[in-house]
Amino acid sequence: MSMRHELREMGMRSLYQSFLLNKDIKQCVYDNCETNKIDPFLYTITIDAMKYKDIYIEKINQSLNDEWEFKRLGYVEQAILIIACCELDLDVSPKAIVIDEAVTLAKKYCDEETYKLINGVLDHL
Repeated sequence: MSMRHELREMGMRSLYQSFLLNKDIKQCVYDNCETNKIDPFLYTITIDAMKYKDIYIEKINQSLNDEWEFKRLGYVEQAILIIACCELDLDVSPKAIVIDEAVTLAKKYCDEETYKLINGVLDHL
């Protein structure tokens, strides 16, 4: 497992906690880190991602079909999509890697078929 994969997983947990508990993202990131020094990549996919969250939600909503919208998704799915949108928007990683990582997280943490939704949304962005 790559270091970036582990950071994405930590980032997903941080965003999930922030959404679920309505807690400040910085505190969630610190709670999930084993150190007070936040990796720059982790900072980008969490704190920067939350800074642009509304823009990303709009993009995600445009990629969902008419009967779905972002707020209907579970918090884990929301976290995965926000991180992936941030990576794509800020050109942090190649699109194929971003989608593959998001699908991997969805397969591990979400319902059986959710990875297809994640893949479809990110492919349209």
